[in-house]
Amino acid sequence: MSRRLQVDVFFDFICPWCLIGKRQLEHAQVQFRSRQPDVQITTVWHGVQLLPQLPVQGEPFADFYRKRLGSAEAVGMRQAQVRQAAAAVGLAIDFSCIATMPNTADAHRLFERVCTLGNAVQRDVLLERLFAAYFQKGEDLGCRETLLAIARSCGFDTEALADCLKGDASPFFSPPGAAGGVPSFQFDHRMTLVGAQPAEVLLGAMSQALKESDRERQPV
Repeated sequence: MSRRLQVDVFFDFICPWCLIGKRQLEHAQVQFRSRQPDVQITTVWHGVQLLPQLPVQGEPFADFYRKRLGSAEAVGMRQAQVRQAAAAVGLAIDFSCIATMPNTADAHRLFERVCTLGNAVQRDVLLERLFAAYFQKGEDLGCRETLLAIARSCGFDTEALADCLKGDASPFFSPPGAAGGVPSFQFDHRMTLVGAQPAEVLLGAMSQALKESDRERQPV
């Protein structure tokens, strides 16, 4: 009988730690597959809108973080910390190109629709493209035209997606399981880790969840 492991990930596109955590998870999964090649891993991505109170047009990025952290110096320190963590997993995050802190409700609705219409490869391509749009290209993920252009560049028929974009700042309702914050990783509905954990920590949680699953399947 084939063995399976499900990883549920709760995330928002505007959270740099979610992108860093994504890379850490990918590294952990490569190691896990090399050790457990008979196990089929399914990764399920759940959108969480961190800032549903933002207006539909978003807010100026620099002003948002200055208000949130108290000073330009604090913002600079936080961004340096994030860039360092990103570089450690092979990522380049360019805060200087980000003009808008967007309302991500429609971005989540778009991704949710693609998850129902497309396959896992198409979903992963769009997810990576949306992260890159924000953290490397400075594109506005709250803009309907931008979202449709991104979907089109990933090979999707935008006519099948356009009706899910409301453009009115109505909140995206997050699934249960994300109350602890993002990024959050749940392994086989058994254990949850919150934060951009190192790959070795994620690998350990995956191995432990599989061990518990195997134990339950053993005859008494």
